[in-house]
Amino acid sequence: MRKVLITGGAGYIGSTVASALLDRGITPVVLDDLSKGRAEFVEGRVFYRGDIADPELVDRIFADHPEIDAVVHCAARIVVPESVARPLFYYRENVGKTVELLESLQRNGCTRVVFSSSASIYAPTPDGRVDEGCPVDASSPYARTKQMMEQVLQDWTRGAGAEELRVIALRYFNPVGADPQLRTGLQDLHPSHALGKLIEAHTAGIPFTITGVEWDTRDGSGIRDYIHVQDVAEAHVAALTRFDEVIKPAATDRYRVINVGTGDGTTVRELVTAFEQAVGAELDVREADPRPGDVLGCYSDVTAARELLGWEPRRTIAEGVADALAWRAVWIARTASA
Repeated sequence: MRKVLITGGAGYIGSTVASALLDRGITPVVLDDLSKGRAEFVEGRVFYRGDIADPELVDRIFADHPEIDAVVHCAARIVVPESVARPLFYYRENVGKTVELLESLQRNGCTRVVFSSSASIYAPTPDGRVDEGCPVDASSPYARTKQMMEQVLQDWTRGAGAEELRVIALRYFNPVGADPQLRTGLQDLHPSHALGKLIEAHTAGIPFTITGVEWDTRDGSGIRDYIHVQDVAEAHVAALTRFDEVIKPAATDRYRVINVGTGDGTTVRELVTAFEQAVGAELDVREADPRPGDVLGCYSDVTAARELLGWEPRRTIAEGVADALAWRAVWIARTASA
């Protein structure tokens, strides 16, 4: 593996994957329109600013870098409430533009794709635990775009002239933290996920609201699988470096789904407790009804990731909290001096 194209490589996940690739001696080639990604995250890296649906740009990237061995497709809109309010925008950005990208990849002879999917597509299970064989039933426009794209990608590998196309879809759960070297992290100081809201509440001295307290869990709050973003990035590297072992070039079934999580479920109330212990302070915690698109949640069975990728999570929630707080301080300092 020499070079890898990363769409959305200036964003939270994509930039961390890019750093992990660099650490392994693999060159990331980043394509990002910077609508959400940050130019600072691609400084010193091979970077093309533009749209994944721009065929001329994608052609130019492959002409400039014929050594590209695979694509990691991270580019997507990801905010659940926004997807509920603007569903057509999400379908166009996440589905329509990805179809354009796939046509460009096939035209340029790129046969390996690692797709950043989401555990949000799983249907609820009685205990919240899910493996790759569990039913999918996405409950928000955002999640449905991921479910749709998985189907598109699977069909893509089965189409006429697609004998060499192979896709690994990584369904990851709830990334937290930042690059431990603090090269990149969350670019949004006001993220919509639970840990981001906890950090915001702690630093601003405002209440933290648990949205949904009547779910069928051990304490009524939603359950999630919080995984350090560096572990997520290393799972992508493992998928790339073991690609031909996970899906052999001559395989009949050339599409594979793999969960990327910790294997443990943490409720929102338990996350609050862990956060309070990490920062040594209590928060003012309130309760509210679920937001549009919210679900009970789930946590992973990661047997397949261990067996196929030789990968397992190595970092704790406490480390995720610590890295997230450290990154936030760095990011505030950077933006203040800019």
